[in-house]
Amino acid sequence: MASAMSTEPFLTIDSTARRVSLDARDPRFYGDPNRTYAALHAGCPTFYWEDQRQWFFTGYDAVNGLLRDRRFGRQILHIASREELGLPEPPAHTLHFEAAEAHSLLEIEPPEHTRLRTLINRAFVSRHVEKMKPEIEVLANQLIDRFAADGAVELLSAFAEIIPVTMIARMIGIPEEMGPQLLKWSHAYVGMYMFKRSHADELAADQAAREFSDYVRSMIAIRRAQPADDLLTHMIHTEHKGQYLTDDELVSTTIVLLNAGHEATVHQIGNSVRTILASGASPAEIFSNPAITERTVEECLRIGAPVHIFQRYCLEPAEIDGVSLARGDKVSLILAAANLDPLKFSDPLAFRPDRAEAPNLSFGAGIHFCIGAPLARLELNLALPILFQRLPGLKLAGTAVVKDIYHFHGLDRLDLTW
Repeated sequence: MASAMSTEPFLTIDSTARRVSLDARDPRFYGDPNRTYAALHAGCPTFYWEDQRQWFFTGYDAVNGLLRDRRFGRQILHIASREELGLPEPPAHTLHFEAAEAHSLLEIEPPEHTRLRTLINRAFVSRHVEKMKPEIEVLANQLIDRFAADGAVELLSAFAEIIPVTMIARMIGIPEEMGPQLLKWSHAYVGMYMFKRSHADELAADQAAREFSDYVRSMIAIRRAQPADDLLTHMIHTEHKGQYLTDDELVSTTIVLLNAGHEATVHQIGNSVRTILASGASPAEIFSNPAITERTVEECLRIGAPVHIFQRYCLEPAEIDGVSLARGDKVSLILAAANLDPLKFSDPLAFRPDRAEAPNLSFGAGIHFCIGAPLARLELNLALPILFQRLPGLKLAGTAVVKDIYHFHGLDRLDLTW
């Protein structure tokens, strides 16, 4: 007889059948998903999520292995047709979004992925990103100068949103004054990835994709006529094995770099500040030297990851943790839950800045490991110490509000006082 365990009104776990019913739009879940992940680890780390009609994996070893397993990939249509798999055509009202995603680094597999990643990887390696350190420090201090005398701030709009979007725009060669517009496009664009997205969300994402693509095409034309020392010029004029990127590839790649280059880091800055302040830890101690800062940043990434789920298609029949999967099946890997696996992390729900256990999986792994991870880590390792050192009396003002954007995890606003 199956054992059913209902831990919350929005969650039912049948550990024997490995079936879970979970309402991802319930604020009791997305407001504090880590508690649910702990219940899943205790009940069934691998489960079929009834509402999503997919198998999900939360165990660290399973997630880490699947991210690297070449029997699984981000796309399936390079080896099978829609007809063969029974997949419907994309709806007409999302065609601009589909076009923008057609050559996205996040969505393609080798050999196309290898060619695109090779062309842009050099710009994101640690030694190149490290050169941006003075600019990030100056920008962080300039932003704090604007509100340091006020005694209070909404941190996301005044600080967390501005640093990542400014730095990725500079890197690519997009005018900084486009920052607010890039944020608007990005917020609408990623609405396509939300669970239970509405028709209105899809329309907004498609419009953002159309406008975003048109803008990037205009910048490509400018950089062809007026080359500069930036990543967009590099992508336009650099060849790989005799091939240059097409305009469609340039558009998809630029959009994904702009979105991924700031969206997750904005969430992570907010999540990290909230985690540190709520923990009762001493910022003066944890930011006393770069080595401790680096561990603190990694612990914040572990316990408050900004992106919770990555999906994969099964490219050939496979069995994972006793689950038989057929070609074309889609599976989901909960990165944020893998970071809380009690088999890998002692007292996994506790924030411990000195933790030195398994590396977190917040940036993924394998060939789709986040290309912007060195930049994100640098921004976090610089911005967080500067913020806490400049404002030593920092504390939370009320309860931080979590956005209803699962499977992303970020705050709607973060009010602070000092």
